[in-house]
Amino acid sequence: MSNRLLLTGAGLALLLAATGCGDRSAAGGSGGGDLRGKVFVSTSVTEQGKPRALVEGTSVSLRFTDDGRLIANAGCNMMQGPVSLDGGTLRVTDLSTTAMGCPKPELHTQDDWLSKLLGAGPSWQLKDANLVVTGPDAEIVLAPEAPAQLEGGEWKVDTLISAAAASSVPGAVPATLRFAGGKVEVFTGCNSGSASYRVDGRTITFEQLVHTDKACGPDETLVEKAVLAALTGQVTYKIDRSSLSLTNTQGDGVQLKK
Repeated sequence: MSNRLLLTGAGLALLLAATGCGDRSAAGGSGGGDLRGKVFVSTSVTEQGKPRALVEGTSVSLRFTDDGRLIANAGCNMMQGPVSLDGGTLRVTDLSTTAMGCPKPELHTQDDWLSKLLGAGPSWQLKDANLVVTGPDAEIVLAPEAPAQLEGGEWKVDTLISAAAASSVPGAVPATLRFAGGKVEVFTGCNSGSASYRVDGRTITFEQLVHTDKACGPDETLVEKAVLAALTGQVTYKIDRSSLSLTNTQGDGVQLKK
């Protein structure tokens, strides 16, 4: 049985952060079937033996955390709860769900469908690298998700980080970074520039950033200040799925999405 919880702000941030057939085991156990720390994304969904179309632009993702929980998403709300995989059955206890308003009614329907499937204790198995979850009337085939790479493609700033708090980008300012060949191209939402960088373990060291110096509006200035703070000197970086965080030694910086 699922319980719907309203999680916003810090509660939602904590939820998001808590990130063969014979190889079946509990998520917190050991062995070849250990799924801890892995994320799987749907490649096909069938219901009553026929393909089930998901809402355009969405997929089903299942994330098995290191502390033995499952975090699931079907395109809108996040679901999570302690999970056991013993005996080839996926059991989620105390499944809770955020209560964000989805932009389309079909997304709520899709959330409810996934919640009922997970709550029914479906069977699971690994077929090669893929995870197959089978319920009474539906089956989802999911492929392991590879984390995004630092280089290649554009990173879009979506969160400003300070030592005290995190906040969304004001006014939808379109700040971006693009890493390639030891050089980062920067657009702060107002000014543009570039800098050389080198990676060492979990840190990136940026050389002096050279950029234009146009006068910017208040929202653009706020975003630019955060971006420049994240590209100064030695910075800690972390890639989690399609998210990149850059924080300086004072704890200030940005989070970006691909």
